[in-house]
Order: sequence, then structure tokens, then C-alpha cells
Amino acid sequence: MTVLCRLFCVVAATLPASFAGAQSWPDKPIRMILSVPAGATPDVTARLVMPALSQALGQPLVTDNRGGAGGLIGAELAAKAAPDGYTLFISSPGALTILPHLRKVPYDTLKDFAPVSLISVGPFVLIAHSSVPAKSVKELIALARAQPGRLNYASAGNGVANHLAMELFKQMAGVEITHVPYKGAPQAVTDVVAGHMNMMFNSIAPIVGHIKAGRVQVLGISSSKRSSQLPDVPTISEAGVPGYESENWFGMFAPAKTPQRIVARLNDAVVKVVRSPEIQAQFAALGADAVGNSPGEFAAFVRRDMERYARVVKLSGAKLD
Repeated sequence: MTVLCRLFCVVAATLPASFAGAQSWPDKPIRMILSVPAGATPDVTARLVMPALSQALGQPLVTDNRGGAGGLIGAELAAKAAPDGYTLFISSPGALTILPHLRKVPYDTLKDFAPVSLISVGPFVLIAHSSVPAKSVKELIALARAQPGRLNYASAGNGVANHLAMELFKQMAGVEITHVPYKGAPQAVTDVVAGHMNMMFNSIAPIVGHIKAGRVQVLGISSSKRSSQLPDVPTISEAGVPGYESENWFGMFAPAKTPQRIVARLNDAVVKVVRSPEIQAQFAALGADAVGNSPGEFAAFVRRDMERYARVVKLSGAKLD
């Protein structure tokens, strides 16, 4: 054996097992943790990209829905998973950039997760059951002011994005509407459609069918511009609450200390899938914008979002119910 060969063998023997694993990654199915129940918007988002992502990586992606506690359960599970690339996490703002401002959480958003890529950004729509005698944002504000606390709204849980969207609306509109948190958006939507709850903010995708079928009335959209999916629906800012804006996002994370080679491979796959014309069109049909960016860009986005929600929580006075 030559000196060079012996040296190579010595170096290879001293490499950490994580490096060796990274070299062959992935060679088995990958678990995708979602901190929401099946059917919620992050679940819909994940399932939209997973077939193409699985094909790009050459391994099945298996969903693991861990809803509850405003996303904390799924986030904690992902943060404590082995950093080997076989556990990933798709999240919206709730667990990572909102909840830490409302309660103590068993993870550090900026230290315990490795951002992979921002997947999509989209607005909420403000829907109300047809029994609510308000056909516009201005009428809703007048009704709520006349009956402080008598109207109620559902959310997907304490500390999630649609909870904060309504709390910001309440503060900016000067109204009091009672919060009723659920363990996920699907049941909350069901109860608004059935008339058990008065209203809620929710992403477009899960409720567009209810809107078009006339099962709920839609009063406004939370973004700064109108949606191509609902072009006749005014923004809340133009409909009666100037300056109001609140949007939702979804992104992929790995546990911190996941090898950079794996994070880079994941990022490459996610960006290619999300930026493909087919996936872009599917997101547009759901009223969202597909993004796909670098780990560094996504990390900076998450930091800015944490700062933004710190201001929103302070401004709105939001509390856990």
C-alpha cells in the first residue's frame, strides 16, 4: 500500500459518521413533519410539492401530521430530531415566529432549525357565515362596535397566523370580537360554514369552494393587493381598515446541525420543484405565490418575520386564550 493510500485510509477512518451518511443521503424514506392536522393549509402545501420533491430526491417522503398547541408539538419534535436529513419540517409562522412571543417554547427558532427554503406566500381571506348581518368590512366593524364581544371568530389555534391576523384587525379597527381557538383550521372552517362560529381569517385554498358555492360570505382579503383568484374581493385596507396587511407563508426546515451538503441538496431540489411552471401554476390556482430561495435568504426572512410579529403582538395586545 502506498503512503498516499495509507494516508487516505487514515483520514477516511477519522471522518464523522454524519459525513459518511451525508455522502450517501438519501438512501431511505424521509419523514416530513407538519404541525397541523391533515387538510390544513400547510398540509395542502406540502402535498402539492411532495410528489415532485420525492422524485427529485429519489426517495419517498412520508407525512407525519402533529397538530395542536399552535404548532408547538410538531416544531418541538422537529427541533429534537436527529440532524441526518431524514426528518424535515414544513411550517407556517405560528410555531416559529409567533408563538415564541406569546409563551415560553421548548426550542429556539433561530438556533434549533436549519432553514432550507421559503416555499410560498399567500393572503388570508376574512369569511363570515351568512347569518352575520354584515356584507362588508365596514358593516362588520359597525356591527362589532354596536355589540362588543358578542361576535366570535375561530382560529386554527392559539398563536397561529390567522389568530394574529384577526387580533391585528381588531386592534386597527377598534372592535372587540371573541376568540375561539381550535386544534387546526379544518374543524374551524367546518364550524364557520355550519354557522356555529361567526367568522375567521383563513388561507384561500381550503375555503375557495365554500366561497364559490355561497356557503360563506367573504368580506375582504388580507394582502396589500387583490387576489387573482378572488378579483372582486377588496383588500381589507381598501374596504375600511387603511394600512392593514397580514400574509401567511410556508417553508421547509431541517433540524439544526444537519450537514450543509444535505441542506444544499434539499434546497436545490425544493427550488427546482417550486419554480417549475407546473407548480407555480398550481400555487397560483390556490391564491398563493410560489417562491423558492436560498437557505441564507430564508434565514433572513425568518429573522425579519420574528421581528415583525414581535411588533404585531405588542401592537395588538394578543394573548393566548
